[in-house]
Amino acid sequence: MTGERVTYDAVVLAGGAARRLGGADKPALRVGGRSLLDRVLAVCADARVTVVVGPRRPTVRPVHWVREEPPGGGPVAGLEAGVRLTRADSVLVLSADLPFMSRAAVRALLAIPPDREGSQLIDAEGRDQPLVAAYRAEPLRRELGLLFAEHGTFSGLPLRLLTSELRLHGLRWHPDAAFDCDTWDAVGAARARIREHGRVLDEWIDAVKAELGIDLDVDTTALLNLARDAAHGVARPAAPLTTFLVGYAAARAADGGPDAVAEATRKAAALAMRWAEEAGPEPAAGAKTARTEHPGPVVPGAGGPEGPGMTGEPEQPAG
Repeated sequence: MTGERVTYDAVVLAGGAARRLGGADKPALRVGGRSLLDRVLAVCADARVTVVVGPRRPTVRPVHWVREEPPGGGPVAGLEAGVRLTRADSVLVLSADLPFMSRAAVRALLAIPPDREGSQLIDAEGRDQPLVAAYRAEPLRRELGLLFAEHGTFSGLPLRLLTSELRLHGLRWHPDAAFDCDTWDAVGAARARIREHGRVLDEWIDAVKAELGIDLDVDTTALLNLARDAAHGVARPAAPLTTFLVGYAAARAADGGPDAVAEATRKAAALAMRWAEEAGPEPAAGAKTARTEHPGPVVPGAGGPEGPGMTGEPEQPAG
């Protein structure tokens, strides 16, 4: 299934008491200017239906809300409440405290091997993460029904009772994908990590796109090169103004997608190069330059650069 787009629904678990955070509203905590819940919702934006299990709170995009019964009944109760509102053949399940979950990891989870009933992430310590997983809906509903038939409730049941009955594929991915913010130390580490040199620009661009409600692949290198050329060849304030105008021009184009951004960037970069070329050093005094003036009349008999007798200056008499 690699490379195929899978139609799926998403269930995000955003309840829990957050005891290790002193009862703070964990999904609402911000990392990189965005709530943890919004960061998770961003990576599953292409889900057909997104269900958030937990108390209602502001979100970056519309979702369906539901509460587990009873509230605080645990992850199995929350998962069952969310799955009841899904219809797709595949269900993505994520906890709401994953600051570094990515769309690439989501796609990898959804590529469930044919002989398996789901895929779950394996964290850096080798532990299964059933709340960072994708499940085939039919076997997931089957096992939830069997659990209820056996116990008469979902409240307080451990997840292993559910997942131990499913044939799951263990997916090893970048360790950050399973990083969760369940302590204040982890929240602080996440906030520091997004400001690291190698990732700060990507994190910032993702945050701006989410804030502005746009979904567009950004060629960071091309835009930074354009800003550099505008700053050096024109004036420093030209850099942000030029990139703004490129974005505005791309938005007005017919498709308004990555190709429009690339074309607007190319045109602006070429203009900046032409502008800079005109600002080159002036010729030194007395230096020979190419003659561009219209030549004077040709007078036979005189010497000149065109050869003997081929000059535009009149012949001077001897003596």
